[in-house]
Amino acid sequence: MLSLDIDRQYSQEDLPSDNELKQWAAMAYLGDSPAEAALLIVDEAAMQILNRDYRHVDKSTNVLSFPANLSEVDGITHLGDIVICAPIITLESQQQSKNINAHWAHMLIHGMLHLQNYDHGNDDEAQAMESIEIKQLAKLGISNPYIPNQ
Repeated sequence: MLSLDIDRQYSQEDLPSDNELKQWAAMAYLGDSPAEAALLIVDEAAMQILNRDYRHVDKSTNVLSFPANLSEVDGITHLGDIVICAPIITLESQQQSKNINAHWAHMLIHGMLHLQNYDHGNDDEAQAMESIEIKQLAKLGISNPYIPNQ
């Protein structure tokens, strides 16, 4: 069971509902014990600052994940924090001809997997992570996001 705290520091018309965000995050939680995570929705300026300060890349990006890697406290594991840049998600969905909610679901699932120490630093890691993403998205009726123009 996953509890997701959502902080909407940026708002726009096409953002998914809290219920959708919580559903997608819960789908991507692969553990058996109770856990919690936080989601922060920001604009491009805020994301650029975070990306610059934590990854030393001075530009905005779609999603950042900050795994907590903490032990369980009172039976609950805090997985960490996910930051999503709403304007970038919108722009990418338009550029890639993807449904905006499908792209949101993908990016949130991707971020959640990072909180669970999945990565895509090499081909084997990327294949394992993408396989999980594809399976979870298929449960939502969303096609493989790694195949262009679907």
